[in-house]
Amino acid sequence: MGNPYEQDLGRNPANYQPLTPLSYLERAAKTFPDHVAIIHGRQRTTYRDFWRRSLKLASALSRRGIGKGDTVTVMLSNTPPMLEAHFGVPMTKAVLHSLNTRLDAAVIAFQLDHAETKVLVVDREFANVVSEALALARVKPLVIDYDDPEYATDAPYPKGERIGSLDYETFVAGGDEDFAWSMPDDEWDAISLNYTSG
Repeated sequence: MGNPYEQDLGRNPANYQPLTPLSYLERAAKTFPDHVAIIHGRQRTTYRDFWRRSLKLASALSRRGIGKGDTVTVMLSNTPPMLEAHFGVPMTKAVLHSLNTRLDAAVIAFQLDHAETKVLVVDREFANVVSEALALARVKPLVIDYDDPEYATDAPYPKGERIGSLDYETFVAGGDEDFAWSMPDDEWDAISLNYTSG
């Protein structure tokens, strides 16, 4: 007969939902839409706009064919696009791979290949090392440039040249804030990929 506590209790939408951080931002956007979610230099972004931009990023990625099991790699500092990627990428069921900004070109190339990166978002601050890595890598991802307006003009390392075929803001602007995102099918589904030297 089996365990009586498991009888007629199969998973269904009424009693089971996979765990995911995606619902946190949606709830914050609905509950505190006008509260500031992101502060980056002079820029202030509300939860409503953070949610909308994440949806637009997801939509833009989906329009490029990004979906479940695809890897989107980012080489970004702690900037708004990094936060948007943490929600926008898994909204497509793709996997977010955040590169360590201190890595050299050979290690970056290895990770791009091993992750089978399809899209790479790069802050111009890291354009030089990423350009070297792309020359070494076998994969040829869609490269999107981000130009951080808060990057100090007197920083020790000048911004590199644009290496992508698209600008991040233009890419996101092409997305739809009404994108029909979906939760993971299962909480075992990957939403991030991390490498360590440890």
